[in-house]
Amino acid sequence: MNKLLMVLMLSFLTNLFAKEVPYTLEDRDRLIRLETKLEQIDTRFEQIDKRFEQIDKRFEQIDKRFEQIDKRFEQIEKRLDQLINIFIGIVAAFAGIVAVTIGFAIWDRRTTLSPVINMNRELERRQDQIEKALKEIAQKDPKFADALKHVGLL
Repeated sequence: MNKLLMVLMLSFLTNLFAKEVPYTLEDRDRLIRLETKLEQIDTRFEQIDKRFEQIDKRFEQIDKRFEQIDKRFEQIEKRLDQLINIFIGIVAAFAGIVAVTIGFAIWDRRTTLSPVINMNRELERRQDQIEKALKEIAQKDPKFADALKHVGLL
């Protein structure tokens, strides 16, 4: 019974508060216009989404291009390092050739001048001996002493 009473009260209350909302042709037209505007907005959002996707694709292409440029710079750096090493090798080879040439020139002069120096020493020794012999003769012969004085040996 309580249940029946509850149901009756609820139906009575719903009838009290329930008002019938009139749905007119104008409301229908408004709804149609609203739906078309919503569809237009949806298509615009779809177009915007497509544009963003295109922009994302462009950014991906730009990122790939930057990666290619980075790889190219790395290749150029490696090549420059190789060229610098080659240049250092060439400079070292040139310095070595110059050092060997100077060393050869010094060695050649020493080996070439060594016999001349020895011969010069021998000649100076002989000259000293000859001067001694001439001075001894000059002590015994006065004419010979005058001749040596005239030449500048005494």
